[in-house]
Order: sequence, then C-alpha cells, then structure tokens
Amino acid sequence: MAAANIAPLVSEAIDGDPTATEVATSCLDFLLIELVPMAYRITADLAAKEQEYLNGPLPSNAKASQQKSEKKETDNDASSGGTATVVDEDEAREAVFHRLEALGYRVGLGVVERVSRTHPRPTSPLATIKFLCKDLWTLLFRKQIDNLKTNHRGIYVLTDNTFKPLTRMSFDTIKHTQATQSTAQTTITERANAAGDIWGDASAFGPDANSISRAQPFLYFPAGVVRGCLAGLGVEASVSAETSGLPGAVFQIRTVGAKA
Repeated sequence: MAAANIAPLVSEAIDGDPTATEVATSCLDFLLIELVPMAYRITADLAAKEQEYLNGPLPSNAKASQQKSEKKETDNDASSGGTATVVDEDEAREAVFHRLEALGYRVGLGVVERVSRTHPRPTSPLATIKFLCKDLWTLLFRKQIDNLKTNHRGIYVLTDNTFKPLTRMSFDTIKHTQATQSTAQTTITERANAAGDIWGDASAFGPDANSISRAQPFLYFPAGVVRGCLAGLGVEASVSAETSGLPGAVFQIRTVGAKA
C-alpha cells in the first residue's frame, strides 16, 4: 500500500531523466541506522587526533594500548547512541548533531531539486509546509504527517505518530517501579565509578527514558532533511526534532522572523 502511494510521485520525479536511477525505499532506513554510529566514531577519532596533536605523540606501546581501549569504548558507546570517554559527552552530541544535520540539509536540497522538475513550487510559506507534509513526507517516509499545527506567525509543529525511521528501533518496554529505579540508578553509578566510564545519565533512568535519549540522535538527520527541503523551496527556517515516546516524532519549524 505504501509503495503504491509513493509510486506516482517517484515516477513523475524521474520521468524523462535519462540519468535517473531507482533504489529500494528501505535504503533510507538502512542509511539512518548506520549514520548515527558512524558520526560518533568520527567524532571520537577526531577528538583522539586533536588530543594527540596537543599532547604530542605517544610511545608506540602506549599508543597501541590507547587505540585498543578507545576502539572498544567507541564501539560500545556508538551502538547505544552514547559517546566515548575521549570526548566530553555534550561536545560529542553537539558535534554529531552538526554533522548529521548538515548531511541531511544537503539531501533535502537534492530531493527538492529533483521533485520540483515535475511539480510547481508553492508560492507561500503555508503552502510550502503543506507540500512538505503531504508530498515530500510521503516520498521520504512513505506516509503523510499525522498532524500540523501553526500559530500563523511563522511557527509550525509537525507530528508523526509512527515516524518510519523509529518504528524498527528496539527499546526496553519494562516499566520500573520507584524502588527498581532507585536500585538500578545506584548500580549504574557504582559501575560507572568502578569502570571510569560514561554510562549516560543515571538520573534519567525510568520508563522508556533511556530509549528516548538514545533515539534522539536518530532525528538529527531527518531534521536536516526537512530544513534542506524548506530552503530549496525558498523558506529559511530552523528545524528541531524530538520524541517523547517511540515511535512518534515531533518537528518544530521556526521560520526566519517568526513570533511566538
């Protein structure tokens, strides 16, 4: 059913273009799965190189030991959406955000350039947002936006109750009692102190809290795609995305000059 819905838009977008190629719609899902761990690995590698540049080269035996330790920490943290110990957690998250958001922005520009060959461009910001919610969202994520709200002053809130990139994400469904949360929080803190590692925010432990925190980086790239699509259609805006419960996602679009 989903493939049938997007087929006309896709066929129109590539019709008459001898250089156009088609790929499976699942390719975007696979891309998003790999993008976040890759971004964390790149951030950790760059931080390690910067540290080596500032502190000077290490002896060969010490360098090999450090690389082995950093690789293990990076693999463990990147797979969970966390950060390696070679870089501050907040700095790593910000670096990952800018990297993924910039990649998404370029993809969004390309999508609009291809689609606009066969579709007339919207003439107003509201028409642009509606085009994004209906046509572009269907092309990218195989469904339309579930809800659109606006204050008519340049701020738009798009709600997708079953955001496709998050639908296949596994997460902990166990609901913890207050006593269990307290015990688990103490255990996490003790293990973190013993290992000298970053286990994440133990105070956030609770029903789905850890899952939501880990899912957040997977929204950076889609937010960039949305911003790129809007820029390609002539609307300059900032886009933020968050989730309060998987697999839903909320995108807030704030156009330039918007008033709350």
